[in-house]
Amino acid sequence: MDSNGFFGNWGGAYIPEVLHQTFQELKKEYDRCRKDPAFWQEYLTLMSTYSCRPTPLTYAENLTRHFGGAQIYIKREDLNHTGAHKANNVMGQGLLVKRMGKKRVIAETGAGQHGMATATMAAKFGLDCTIYMGEEDVMRQRPNVFWMEKMGATVVPVTDGSRTLKDAINEAFRDWVTNVDDTHYVFGTACGPAPFPEMVAWFQSIIGIEAAEQIIQYHHKMPKRVYACVGGGSNAMGIFKRFLDEDGIELVGVEAGGHGAESGAHAIRLSSPDASPGVAQGYKTMFLQDDDGQMKLTHSVAAGLDYVGVSPILSDHWENKRVRFESATDTEVMQALDLTMRLEGIIPALESSHAFAGAFREVGQLSKDDAIIINQSGRGDKDIFTIAHAFEDPSWKKFIIDRGREYSNS
Repeated sequence: MDSNGFFGNWGGAYIPEVLHQTFQELKKEYDRCRKDPAFWQEYLTLMSTYSCRPTPLTYAENLTRHFGGAQIYIKREDLNHTGAHKANNVMGQGLLVKRMGKKRVIAETGAGQHGMATATMAAKFGLDCTIYMGEEDVMRQRPNVFWMEKMGATVVPVTDGSRTLKDAINEAFRDWVTNVDDTHYVFGTACGPAPFPEMVAWFQSIIGIEAAEQIIQYHHKMPKRVYACVGGGSNAMGIFKRFLDEDGIELVGVEAGGHGAESGAHAIRLSSPDASPGVAQGYKTMFLQDDDGQMKLTHSVAAGLDYVGVSPILSDHWENKRVRFESATDTEVMQALDLTMRLEGIIPALESSHAFAGAFREVGQLSKDDAIIINQSGRGDKDIFTIAHAFEDPSWKKFIIDRGREYSNS
């Protein structure tokens, strides 16, 4: 990243005048922390005592046997406290908030995992908390909304636009502009104005640091490939960052193919020609937008992946070809989820299942002497309503109908 917050042609900080001082304060504190080994140690101690780090690297023996190619290892970010990699970034920003003396935090969330992690951090550190969430995502991720509210957060459904993540981000920025004195915006992914992309990637880099040590311990050499799903890009940057300078390791980001690239109902920014460079929400990256610069509607079965843009760091790695980008359709994702549950007893989040689908498509082509790592960014408990509906599970449907009748008659 250069001094203006650009990664090659991407990034920057396109922010209103009222936020300049706030961003300068944030950048100054972040730079101070990056240069202070004691801060990173404080962060590691917090994560090891509060968030179950280091998370395991699980050898997927049954999946490996099923596909007959490279050895499959799964980095278990689902075992983080709150059930996703989001805790890594949020707890790090929580330590920054304490240093800056802010009393209130706000956040946007799509799948709800970032909102839940932020509500958790706010409860632990004694901060007021407001979470902005698209109305569509509130419906899809009701269990996470329930837990956020129980932890004391105010969840605000956003009814503008497509009622998903990009609209929640817009609303969070409107709040921040009017409450800069006492409020910190806990940005949830490696997007937004500088220094958020670099800062989020730094906190998430703990994933790749651990995974590199663990794969050497178990497989005795580095992996051939590393797979991660890509929405905004925080979990992908988290595991990719450690391997970027390692020769011979292919890094693969898997985007949300939705109903297919030809359908127009997807969130494929980098592995299709449907996106173009643009500036929105404070930074420059590849966005799904029309010829007039208006953002297109997106679709994915995974609420956390249907964001209209992508991390400027990943746009840079796409442009310099350090990361290869693929996509997986909703149907492929459900098949990958079903197979992982049945063969390994592991329930990936719908977001993470994109990485599994991308890996399953290719792993049989590799040698048995090779290893791959799939980053399981979160657990699938939160998706039970979507998954059960997609599987058309009759017993679940009966349970919902019966419970609805009980509430109606109470």
